[in-house]
Amino acid sequence: MYQWVSLLSLWAIPVMIAFVLLYGWNKRVPVYETFVEGAKGGLTTTIRILPHLIAMMVAVTMFRESGALELLLGAIRPVLDAIHVPEEIVPLALLRPMTGTGSLAIATDLIAQYGPDSFLGRLAATMQGSTDTTLYVLTVYFGAVGIRNSGYALKVGLWSDLAGVIFSLLVVSYVFS
Repeated sequence: MYQWVSLLSLWAIPVMIAFVLLYGWNKRVPVYETFVEGAKGGLTTTIRILPHLIAMMVAVTMFRESGALELLLGAIRPVLDAIHVPEEIVPLALLRPMTGTGSLAIATDLIAQYGPDSFLGRLAATMQGSTDTTLYVLTVYFGAVGIRNSGYALKVGLWSDLAGVIFSLLVVSYVFS
């Protein structure tokens, strides 16, 4: 089974590319010209979202480096102890809605420190996969297309992230404890 999955993953992208090229050729689409036109649009989008991306990166870095994260952890430590939530996972839960790279760095550190098969390693991996970078998505993509009223999307995204954190804790506790 493992060999079959490895072979499938090895050939999935080349087969998909070949399919797209052959399909476009069959439909008489100028594939190369269409690709170049799409690349130009992608470059334009990149330039439009760059200021939003830089602002989000600066905000996340300031939050982590200023000591605000540690201050927040100190304030909520009694609550975490009361509901049996490991303190080490809280930075991941807090930063995940803001930054994919920052939260991935935290998850990687947890897995490296405690091991991939530890409770915290499994919890970090599950939480990383069960939540999204809500504030990043709203800031970058909504900003790029000019959406200013993102209140409902923010609420739904943050509630979804909270549900992902809670259910990650519950499922990993239930399955691996």
